[in-house]
Amino acid sequence: MERTEIKLILESLLFSTEAPIRLEKLNEIFPDTQIKDLREIMSELNQEYVTFNRSFAIREVANGFQFYTKTEYAPWIKKFKKIRPARLSPATLETLAIIAYKQPLTRAEIEDVRGVDAGGILRALLEKNLIKIIGKKDVPGKPLLYSTTPKFLTMFGLKGLKDLPTLEDVSQVDINSLPLFSQKLNEEPEEASAPELPEPVADNNHQN
Repeated sequence: MERTEIKLILESLLFSTEAPIRLEKLNEIFPDTQIKDLREIMSELNQEYVTFNRSFAIREVANGFQFYTKTEYAPWIKKFKKIRPARLSPATLETLAIIAYKQPLTRAEIEDVRGVDAGGILRALLEKNLIKIIGKKDVPGKPLLYSTTPKFLTMFGLKGLKDLPTLEDVSQVDINSLPLFSQKLNEEPEEASAPELPEPVADNNHQN
């Protein structure tokens, strides 16, 4: 199969999905094309979008690739979709930061760091699919273990957890000192914006 044809197919696949597509999955579709070549083709597509000044691009996020619209077009998308931004409180973001940096961990461990009850916040984060239960800790009582989800990575424009800013002591978490979290004090990720890591990105799907 010619490289140009592969490029067009990859582009159509990206347009067809709302979730990031992993290179390993694409390699199943193109078994004769090496993963490094697929990555190069993604870069070529992005360069073409830059050359022609398109309103969208491809980003690598949550261990996959996804189309996203640029930040400057977010107001128009919000107007079209009539988006009403939800709010994430500082306490919710602080809890999310603790989980992100110290996962997996239990509710009691989260509360030890924050010093307050975390039950309601954990339920809210579960409902938003930003965290998940991955099992039970092998200690008396078998408490549930929490970790972040792929949606969390997508929300902040992260390829993986290794891209989180370094933190010397998670027990001293202060979201105001973490660029990744501090800018989310007053809003939940809007759909559609270009990532400027390590700042969080809004995530409008190409189909919107």
